[in-house]
Amino acid sequence: MADRYLNFTGTGPGRFLTRRLGLPQPSALRRWSVERPSLEGPLLHLTVGKGLPGLDEVLVRTGLTPGAENPAAVVLDATGVDDVAGLAEVHAALHPVVRSVAESGRVVVLGAPLSAQDHHQAAAQQALEGFVRSLGKELGRGRTATLVRVADGAGAGAAAAESTLRFLLSPKSAYVSGQVIEVGATAETEAPNDTTSNDTIPNDTTRPLSGRTALVTGAARGIGEAVAEVLARDGAHVVVLDIPSAQGDLVRVADRLGGTALPLDITADDAGERIAAALPDGLDVLVHNAGITQDRKLANMAADRWSPVLDVNLASVLRTTDALLASGTLRRGGRIVATASIAGIAGNVGQTNYAASKAGIIGLVRSLAPRAAAEHGVTVNAVAPGFIETKMTAAVPLFIREAGRRMNSLAQGGLPVDVAETTAWLSLPGSGGVNGQVVRVCGQSLLGA
Repeated sequence: MADRYLNFTGTGPGRFLTRRLGLPQPSALRRWSVERPSLEGPLLHLTVGKGLPGLDEVLVRTGLTPGAENPAAVVLDATGVDDVAGLAEVHAALHPVVRSVAESGRVVVLGAPLSAQDHHQAAAQQALEGFVRSLGKELGRGRTATLVRVADGAGAGAAAAESTLRFLLSPKSAYVSGQVIEVGATAETEAPNDTTSNDTIPNDTTRPLSGRTALVTGAARGIGEAVAEVLARDGAHVVVLDIPSAQGDLVRVADRLGGTALPLDITADDAGERIAAALPDGLDVLVHNAGITQDRKLANMAADRWSPVLDVNLASVLRTTDALLASGTLRRGGRIVATASIAGIAGNVGQTNYAASKAGIIGLVRSLAPRAAAEHGVTVNAVAPGFIETKMTAAVPLFIREAGRRMNSLAQGGLPVDVAETTAWLSLPGSGGVNGQVVRVCGQSLLGA
């Protein structure tokens, strides 16, 4: 369903009226397209204190030209900030330039992990989180702000953050704002099928998932279909999975993307084994997207509305993940990306079952990520969508739908492609330093912010 309010505020009368009434004034977001794959404008690189080694070379490979006038993006390297005086330098660096950032532009602040030995450094670096989250709510005009904490050292640093910076400094991250992303060391892994690492080739002009196989559950429609489409665009052979009753739609998606349809009930006890049998050559990207809702307030929720939601959204994810890791179907260098939700972070009326299942996904990610990396060479992350424009949200009553759209820093709903682009970034070969993260794709929703 079209966002008529967003369209109205893009007109002259709409801008005048909403400004006079103090109403939200969302800007149409710039998203990736073949015709316009990059942000348009220069990149301003600022540094406070000691900078991150190798960052200049990484930023050059984003394809953005250095410049200070009306920048499309500002990157502030604050990894060296270790006291309150350093925070004053952060203010001094960004204060003069923040108004000049172009519409749909980006502000990315680089920070360091919090020190367990230096509480002054930890306080200053934690302060950056509050600073960036607040800045994201102030920027307006479709601009976003993100904090990336980069661990410097062997296997980490600017090189490990390259994939993340490319994503954040591109139109692909249009609906990701106010987030804190931690980038650590990249595990030593084999490159499946001799795939060229995305660490060295700009991902806006190549197919960085070429030679890789990706499985997307719940892919017959909606967000799952969008995820499969973006992964295929980036070169992956996609295997799309959904319930047998959706086989017609599933086959159409597979045929359109040159992929493979796998009609299967993901809640079956042997679903993992059946997936492994269907993928004898192995799997590189596993996207857990299948999910359902059965909404009722707890006092009115019978067991037959609770159990299916937990089984589809959480139990099936646990079972199939365990099976595919144990069988070795998910190869070294692989990626697991699960779909959580801001409902699992902030809760939602009438969704105790759904919120429990999505919070469970977050617990899975945080626990499994370090062990999967150490034992299998596989990363585990989650995306947590906010209000996304789908057929399901189009059926929500008008006033609730409008609240969902406006209650975020970008004052509009996201699109399925926003979730898909974030999933694709986490799936890239170059994203091995991103592990155990839950990235909200919500326009910096005010719920649970």
